[in-house]
Amino acid sequence: MAVFRWLCVLFAVAIAAGTTASAETPHHKPAQRAAPGPAPGPEMQTQIAAVVNDQVISVYDLISRVRIVLLSSNLPDTPENRQHIANQVLHQLIDEKLELQEAKKKGVKASDSEIEAAIKLIEKQNNMQPGGLNAFLKAQNIDRGSLIDQITASIVWGKLVRRQAAETTEISDQEVDEAMRREQEHANEPEARVAEIFLAVDSPSQETEVRTTANRLIDQMRKGARFSAIAQQFSQSATAAVGGDLGWIRPDQLSPELAKAVEGMRVGELSPPIRTGAGFYILLVLDRRTGSTGSGQGDTVYDIVQVVLPLPNGPSNAQKQAAAVAIEGIKNASKNCADFLRLGKEKGPQLSSEGHLRSSQISPQMRDLVNKLSVGQTSPPILQKNGVGMLMLCGKTTAASGSAAVTRESVMEALAKQRYDTVARRYLTDLRQAAYVDIRM
Repeated sequence: MAVFRWLCVLFAVAIAAGTTASAETPHHKPAQRAAPGPAPGPEMQTQIAAVVNDQVISVYDLISRVRIVLLSSNLPDTPENRQHIANQVLHQLIDEKLELQEAKKKGVKASDSEIEAAIKLIEKQNNMQPGGLNAFLKAQNIDRGSLIDQITASIVWGKLVRRQAAETTEISDQEVDEAMRREQEHANEPEARVAEIFLAVDSPSQETEVRTTANRLIDQMRKGARFSAIAQQFSQSATAAVGGDLGWIRPDQLSPELAKAVEGMRVGELSPPIRTGAGFYILLVLDRRTGSTGSGQGDTVYDIVQVVLPLPNGPSNAQKQAAAVAIEGIKNASKNCADFLRLGKEKGPQLSSEGHLRSSQISPQMRDLVNKLSVGQTSPPILQKNGVGMLMLCGKTTAASGSAAVTRESVMEALAKQRYDTVARRYLTDLRQAAYVDIRM
């Protein structure tokens, strides 16, 4: 089973998410930092933003990370936006300090080969040539050492959580059997593709602060920040590594509070903060489908890229026409499905996606539309509730008789991710409670 595969995706989704606190790690010395933009004054280098046990987070560290968050989240670099996210970013830097300190205490290190593999993954996922990441960082005036620090923190934290999880009871065959039985029982029920941002509430005194943070994040996303980038930077769930994407889920796979919220949401709709026992969730419904049987001989499987350009509530005819023209421009500029997806994500990052769908999983109207397309061909623009969409058919295959989307390996991996997520939250909560943290800002 591919344990902790999701950790590596963190580095591939947002190239610029790299500046972090200058903590000394067990394997790498702190790098000399280049200034992001104008060179900071001496007071910025020495002024303290927070003290975490016996280590310092400087104001320079905080300002650097704020700039990177703005860059990767598609938010304008304005004084107002910097002020709004500074507190969120500082808490993230504090958590990273705690993780690095725990790794040093436990003798957990990130090897040169692991760090280099993460860098290569970033370049591959972003269609860069070898060494292209260094050029990008230089163009953005971002020090490479900052990226190395953040990669190191993520790698060692993953190892710590895996070690901690291994000390608990292993996933039993009975658990897997029960999960597979539930999957089979609910296979034909409607599903929603949902993304999440989770913000933990570790004590009652944090309730107001975390709720305020959640509302600020929602406000930033409504102003244009990408949900996936915000999730990567701030969500405290394991899904942060993949932009918060939970994948296709049914109501029975969510807590009652979240299931009720998803049930009433439209595709493309952002939820308000949802309070659960562990903290606050922000949800985004990416898509819906009627369910999957996973059976039936000759079931056609479509490889589809969908691009959706969002529209405001109650759009005017002019807005609809402009979106239709824009999506035609994306089609005309695309030579293949990879181009279509890449350009679509640039214009509609939250709603543009790719996936494999069985004919039994989609509505008759959608099935008729897709069946008329040849591989590489696009549909006409489609006016949807959340915007103007277009499909490109990338492939078409026939599923073997009796084949099923759910396997024991996929179920075990899903259960493992849930367990790692729970262990990671508890572990970090314990580190916070035991730490001395003095916030000076």
